[in-house]
Amino acid sequence: MRVKHTLEKESTTERDIMSKFHKLSISAKENIKNFRQRPNLACMRNNWSFSFSLLVLLLLSLSLKPAMAQPSRPRIGAPVAKQTVAMGDVHFAGAPLVQNFSKTFYQAGNQNWSASYGPDGRMYFANSDGLLSFDGQHWDLNTMPRKILVRGVAVGREGEIYTGGFGQFGVWERNAFGLLVYRSLSDQLTEADKVNDEIWKIYVDDEQVLFQSFSAIYTYKNGKLSVLKTKDPFLFLYQVNGRYLVEIISKGLFEFKDGKLAKLLDKQFYGNSIILSILPFTSNALLIGTAKSGLFIFENGEARPWINEANLALRQYQLNNGLKVLGNQYAFGTILNGVYILDQAGKLIQHINKSNGLQNNTVLSLQSDAFQNIWVGLDNGIDRIEINSPIYYFDDRAGILGTVYTSKIYKGKLYIGTNQGLYYSNWPANNNRFDFRLVEGSQGQVWELYTLGDELLCGHNNGTFRVENERPQWLSTVTGGYTLHALQGKSDSLIQGTYTGLALFKRSNNRWTFDRKLGNFNEPVQYLEQISNNRFWVSGYKGLYAVQLNNEATLVRHQKKYTEDDGLPQSPYVNVFSIAGRVVFATDSGFYLHDEIADHFHAYTQLNERLGTFANANKVMPAAGGKYWFIRKGHLALVGFGDGGKVHIDSTGFTVLNNRMLSFYENVNLLTPNLSLVSLDDGFALYRKVTGSPQQQIAPPIIQKVEDIADSTAKPIAFYQSSEIILEAKQNNIRITFALPYFSTNTIQFQYQLEGNSKNWSAWSSITQKEFTNLSPGKYIFRVRANVNGYVTSVSALSFEISAPWYRSSLAWIAYALLFLLLLYGVRRYYLYKLKRHREEVQQKMLHEQEERLQKEMFENEQRLFRMKNSQLEKELASKNRELANSAMNIVYKNELLNNVHDELLQLKDGDGRRLSSDQLKRISKIIDDARSDERDWNLFEESFNEAHENFFKKLKANYPELVPNDLKLCAYLRMNMSSKEIASLLNITTRGVEIRRYRLRKKLNLGHDQNLTEFLMDV
Repeated sequence: MRVKHTLEKESTTERDIMSKFHKLSISAKENIKNFRQRPNLACMRNNWSFSFSLLVLLLLSLSLKPAMAQPSRPRIGAPVAKQTVAMGDVHFAGAPLVQNFSKTFYQAGNQNWSASYGPDGRMYFANSDGLLSFDGQHWDLNTMPRKILVRGVAVGREGEIYTGGFGQFGVWERNAFGLLVYRSLSDQLTEADKVNDEIWKIYVDDEQVLFQSFSAIYTYKNGKLSVLKTKDPFLFLYQVNGRYLVEIISKGLFEFKDGKLAKLLDKQFYGNSIILSILPFTSNALLIGTAKSGLFIFENGEARPWINEANLALRQYQLNNGLKVLGNQYAFGTILNGVYILDQAGKLIQHINKSNGLQNNTVLSLQSDAFQNIWVGLDNGIDRIEINSPIYYFDDRAGILGTVYTSKIYKGKLYIGTNQGLYYSNWPANNNRFDFRLVEGSQGQVWELYTLGDELLCGHNNGTFRVENERPQWLSTVTGGYTLHALQGKSDSLIQGTYTGLALFKRSNNRWTFDRKLGNFNEPVQYLEQISNNRFWVSGYKGLYAVQLNNEATLVRHQKKYTEDDGLPQSPYVNVFSIAGRVVFATDSGFYLHDEIADHFHAYTQLNERLGTFANANKVMPAAGGKYWFIRKGHLALVGFGDGGKVHIDSTGFTVLNNRMLSFYENVNLLTPNLSLVSLDDGFALYRKVTGSPQQQIAPPIIQKVEDIADSTAKPIAFYQSSEIILEAKQNNIRITFALPYFSTNTIQFQYQLEGNSKNWSAWSSITQKEFTNLSPGKYIFRVRANVNGYVTSVSALSFEISAPWYRSSLAWIAYALLFLLLLYGVRRYYLYKLKRHREEVQQKMLHEQEERLQKEMFENEQRLFRMKNSQLEKELASKNRELANSAMNIVYKNELLNNVHDELLQLKDGDGRRLSSDQLKRISKIIDDARSDERDWNLFEESFNEAHENFFKKLKANYPELVPNDLKLCAYLRMNMSSKEIASLLNITTRGVEIRRYRLRKKLNLGHDQNLTEFLMDV
């Protein structure tokens, strides 16, 4: 199976084939312009280097001739692998999952010349653009000086990474930020020992690091470099069982030890070819792979050909490299046809090429990881082969089989029932390949394969037949043989569900024969479970029925269809299955049970709650070990039921199969006790039952980087291998990126916790980074763990501290303490000062209050005195007014009296009755007039009036200077509210004269017609 990221186009021309192989040798750039990437001859300054490049080209061109002369290819079909597992021999076929990483996915060059697995779980690749690394979630590219092509890579025990390319080799180490930093080692060489060609091989052991080019071997030990050069060029150096072996092209195989070479084998003993792989074989033997002479076993100083099933193919398709895997198996990469895997007996157990997974067939490097994945560095991309996976695949992209519905192993054959017919292939497969052939006459839809005894029965669209000698022997023409079941208590009877009801088969003369179609029931039956001898639950796309046969089992005596009225939910399907001997009913709303007494359905709550999302599974099938396969609309889970109602569900291990099965017709068949076949849309998958928990080897997640994200541009934070990480206060917005160095197509989920910020773990998520913002100063511990197929890894932790801002530092707190003490002292002084001021204020207030009280008393006394004076004055004024009034009235009375006297005198007669003489009257009238016009009365009145009405006359004179004394008198009399008659008497004028004077006075006072003269004068 292939998991694609990008599929690159591969050229198959002769020039391309030669070019891909020549990439492994030194070639002349000016002379061979049509080849792809090669070492540059212009940089080979020694004559022997040029001669060697021509020699290599000659050898390779000779080795390519057979391949181009005989371009034979394997037959159509997928390869088969056979392995021995812990549970016994299991014939395990199919191709492993191949995960493709194209150059557009990892964003680097297409060629990957070497690979190495690091102690931190990362994979490292010598890429044509630089050093490429992969931690399971992130790809990173680091370039060499001058961006040279990287040919070799090796990782040391401490995680340091050694790389080499043209004219340069050195070491990469992680800095405080967790980033790789390159340090050149070749710069230590003298001018005479400078690297003038490419570094192809790098090996690291406990004491030294070896860098090998075609011209020299450089040993880096204790910080110093030593160089070994020979007159004849090297090909490749190999590290095997603690030994270093190298081939000198013209002489043979040598061992490199203590800076010297010791010859082991002449070239003629391994076919005069070039060595491209040396692997450990047994404790005393090595397996040598050559370019054109195949494989040899080197033991006790002698080499002999190793007879194996891939020898011809490895010679034909150009063996290029090798890798020992799974303890006793050997993977060999080729230039022209992918990867071949052999076991120690020489049997070909796997062949993986472009037709069944690889991105292209040119294998430049092979490397395994801790989980026994094979990493394939290709001429165009990187692939990961899950050689140790429990799931292998037969990929029917060519459409040979069609959609798979059912399968069985029968008499050394694997039978596959599909929508196109019944197919078979040898089991175990011949020559490690399935070669499916159609059973002639079986064309059409196959629903089920059933084995009982020594017979294989096939339920077909057209009826039911027995398979004999790969030919159909038709037993029944009742169409649509969905399902076959043995009748309980009747070993000689089978009951079958069909398109049109139920059919019965009988055992006669040790052979199964069709007996009859049962009468009185014509509904389609896809699922069938027996309740008792003659009672059955049957279901199909038309619904669920309970049927009861008659005693002779010739017809359906009673039937009942169950619907929502009987407790069933509304569901597009109601399928019936048996789990641990109990009949259950699968619906879209979960599993249901039937209450026999009430004849009613109810939800199977206990099971549904434990199954989670698989509670609404549409199909249940038995698996090995008492387990069951649950299928929910194209999603698969293996469910086991333990004691105490415990349910174990494994669904994550099968996520790679999700949505690859035909909905509502999914199927899993148990081929052997340890092997199940899962039907897929485009082939099938084989699941091998495994023991143990390989996930327990998974290391905890790695923290890849920590960044400050306060600004728009993230800034790295030093955290790598630091026991104490202290961040500035402004670095309280951070992003932590993490990864799990576990390589799988299954979704890896992470869970994190930041102690100091939250006590709870986050929800599981596939996101590989977390941002924390506005963190308060303090100490924190970031923890992260991963979940792989239900297995939770141990925790990785990162402790850090966010410093307090300067105003919360220790010095600041000391300063704050001093300031606080000063403040306390100041407060105390201020308190004492305020207390003193308060006392003074209280005293002042008391004095002020006393003064106010005294002033108030004085004011009140003054007011009382004033009131008394006013009262006295008012009394005096009243008295004055009375006196004034009396005086005025006296004057009035006097004047009236004088007037009366004057009038009486005018009427007075003497004794003779004569009037008095005019002289006498004049004298008396003059006396009376003088008395009336005497100013002394007015002066006295005026004085009294002024006392009573202070400055009245002054105000009038000031405001109205044109007023004459008579006007003033009139004003005074009017103010006293005297009548015109009284005023006339006082002024010795007539009442008419008073009115005239009043009119004149109004004019002088400028009074309007609506103003009252008396009121005006009273207001003055």
